[in-house]
Amino acid sequence: MKISIITVSFNSSATIEETLRSVHDQSYNDVEHIVVDGDSKDGTRTILNKYRNGLSALIIEPDYGIYDAMNKGIRSAKGDIIGFLNADDCYVSNKVLEKVVQAFREHDTDSVYGDLCYVAEHDTNEVIRFWKAGKCTKK
Repeated sequence: MKISIITVSFNSSATIEETLRSVHDQSYNDVEHIVVDGDSKDGTRTILNKYRNGLSALIIEPDYGIYDAMNKGIRSAKGDIIGFLNADDCYVSNKVLEKVVQAFREHDTDSVYGDLCYVAEHDTNEVIRFWKAGKCTKK
């Protein structure tokens, strides 16, 4: 089961590298990583080019905002599952995508979501806020 992870970015040089490593380091291997950058001017492009070989697609062009960029990524995606990991986000462990695939394989699952940890900009080990995801069931 192929997973397409779409990362949208714009002037994200301070955070994009951690995001790219977070996807690259996943234990699940059938991953297509698509990055859509809105023609950043802050050094993001240099970082993206450094990781270009590990990306399935790299689209660098002006866009009309985050949702336009997300839609460009969706149009490029070939995976059975599509997920988003924005340029200032990262996975909490290298097993996240493995668990996502497991949920789709073992249950009647249409979508998955998880807990969120908001961390300090200066120290990603400092949790500012934690949001615990609740169970969502079909009615």
